[in-house]
Amino acid sequence: MLEHLFQSFTSASLLAAIVGLLVLNFLRSSFSSRNREPPGPTPLPLLGNFFQVDFDNLHISLADLSKTYGSIFTVYLGLKKVVVLTGYKAVKEALVGYADEFADREIIPIIEDFSPGHGLIFANGDSWKEMRRFTISTLKDFGTSKRISEARIIEECNYLIEEFEKLSFLSGKPFDNSRVVSYAVANIISSIMYNMRFDYNDPIYQSTVERDQETITLLGSASIQIYNTFPWLRPILKNWKLLMKIIRENEAESMKIIANLEETLNPEMCRCFVDAFLTQKQKLEESGIKDSHYHYENLLQTVTNIFAAGTDTAGHTLQWALLFMAKYPHIQDKVHEELRRVIGSRPVRVEDRKNLPYINAVIHESQRLGNVGPHYVPHQASQDVTLNGYLIKKGTPVLPIFYSVLLDENEWEAPHTFNPSRFLDKDGKFIKRDAFMPFSAGRRVCVGEGLARLELFLFFTSLFQRFRLTPPPGVTEDELDLTPVVGLTHAPTPHKLCAISLQ
Repeated sequence: MLEHLFQSFTSASLLAAIVGLLVLNFLRSSFSSRNREPPGPTPLPLLGNFFQVDFDNLHISLADLSKTYGSIFTVYLGLKKVVVLTGYKAVKEALVGYADEFADREIIPIIEDFSPGHGLIFANGDSWKEMRRFTISTLKDFGTSKRISEARIIEECNYLIEEFEKLSFLSGKPFDNSRVVSYAVANIISSIMYNMRFDYNDPIYQSTVERDQETITLLGSASIQIYNTFPWLRPILKNWKLLMKIIRENEAESMKIIANLEETLNPEMCRCFVDAFLTQKQKLEESGIKDSHYHYENLLQTVTNIFAAGTDTAGHTLQWALLFMAKYPHIQDKVHEELRRVIGSRPVRVEDRKNLPYINAVIHESQRLGNVGPHYVPHQASQDVTLNGYLIKKGTPVLPIFYSVLLDENEWEAPHTFNPSRFLDKDGKFIKRDAFMPFSAGRRVCVGEGLARLELFLFFTSLFQRFRLTPPPGVTEDELDLTPVVGLTHAPTPHKLCAISLQ
């Protein structure tokens, strides 16, 4: 009995000592050098600023806190200190002015669970640098700077138009366009990654795209954000179990495709991204270099990173653009007028973009207000940095809020209003805006930016050459909901529109 009591007392004392040390360390780190480190709300021991942030809308609550503490401030998510960057000037100064110092990613718990140090988005060091270099080079060959990319997208535009016609029966029947738009965009990525195109009705393809979207949604969910703050909660989180199940299923499907491509690999005839990777892997092994970054885990994670990110961001942006046109018919009228005047009935080409300034402005404004990447993935300081007079210590997670950049009142007049004219000069010519950062900035800027721009332009113009989009019967433009579904990216709330054929 005494032995049992002694053991219980010892365990309790040890636990109390550990908690005490954690609290002391937390308080010391909270208040030491406070005059030099970014300010922020006072944290609670162990919990930090848990009750001062909304994990369902983290980007909004952090942007709101910046109104009190400035564009560079500190929050504690549990015991973890995070420096938050809001507004165009702070984000640009950090990610562009100190590009190398803030190039690293913070590897959060959920990333460690499924992608420890591999791939393109969630990796650091030499492996990330090599995968990024290889990806940029290979995408130029298969997607971002070749005429074959334009041909692929135009071909997919025709399939998407056919699907719109089927769903609307050429008579304006309301339908949800989100799935077919996602399938169309995913086919562009699939053609580059695998040299494969899938039918929109293929159940395996549908499942793959939908699992990718669910992955993105779950990664940005409140429960996973809380898990990243308090990893010991994992055993009780249903969303963690669901997310890992979905990720493993998608990885299994991807590996099947990779295995099939490897069986038919011909180094003399490179068909796609996977072929290029496997060929490079084979060359290195034949030269005696076996311990390289070209291994199956890097291939799998890089392919799934590009597929998920490319499909989700471009797909959601196009969905936002269609919704904005239905909600603002006077702007859609100008889109149709410019297409009739400049293009007529012939197919749109990429080279037409310079002659369609209003449409270019509409697409940019859709990206800005759609704001599909509100905060992306945290960065991390690779060394001590003094930013705007504040010390950010090596290893500190840094979270740039791109939501606040694209809605920065110092850069955009009436930022919550949809106004394409902000991208036009007094003569109606398109102008670039420095604060337009939908693809991130610095060393981690999106590798697929060029491809995404091509997709958005060609899909948008091809659809509006053929259709007028309106709300369903009985629904007014004002009733169309612009509230986003929040995940790691922003998607429009599920809705239906009518597609009225113009031909």
